[in-house]
Amino acid sequence: MGMSLDNAKDAASRKALEFVQDGMRIGLGTGSTATHFIQHLIEKCKQGLKVEAVATSIASQEMAKKGGIPLLDINTISFLDLSVDGADEIDPEKRLIKGAGGALVREKIIAAMSKEMIVIADESKLVKKLGAHPLPVEIIPFGAEATKKHIEDKGFSGKWRKNGRETHYLTDNQNWIFDITFPSPIDEPEAIHLSLLSIPGVVDTGFFFHLAKQCVIGKQDGTTTII
Repeated sequence: MGMSLDNAKDAASRKALEFVQDGMRIGLGTGSTATHFIQHLIEKCKQGLKVEAVATSIASQEMAKKGGIPLLDINTISFLDLSVDGADEIDPEKRLIKGAGGALVREKIIAAMSKEMIVIADESKLVKKLGAHPLPVEIIPFGAEATKKHIEDKGFSGKWRKNGRETHYLTDNQNWIFDITFPSPIDEPEAIHLSLLSIPGVVDTGFFFHLAKQCVIGKQDGTTTII
């Protein structure tokens, strides 16, 4: 299973390269499928493709830098031509849950500043309704227990993401993540998102709406479909 899933991720990331054109500014995603894409992009650049990039995480940035992809300072630009990133869940309306890798806020900023966001994923990420996968919520550490209580008071349950047993997982923004689990698939993700955003201390959620223009889905036999 592991190998064929890898094939699917690789197929999706190869296909996504077809959207990349000379001279583009590109946002690089985070996670296992995005890593495949960055590797293929590095190869293309070695063959003469000219692009500039920003990354959604320190890990992806280091990988791109090592591979020789020219990097832009994210704080000096206001738009990108294209961003390519993975997802944890994709529903029929191309709404997403992202953030298993912990980079959801940076991923959302980069997706929103892109003229086009291409999502690359293996077919296991397609769902009828969102909510089987935990929803990451990035939270400022200051007063975090109060923020958690506000979340629970709204009827949600979950747990802090930890490194091992003891220490809190830290995002690249030096924040914590609270992973909400849903007892059943969810009907109104937009309402849940707005409800969580209204809590002081919540930076953002892993719900992505109206951002994915196209999703390239890799299959285990190495073929792809675009939705």
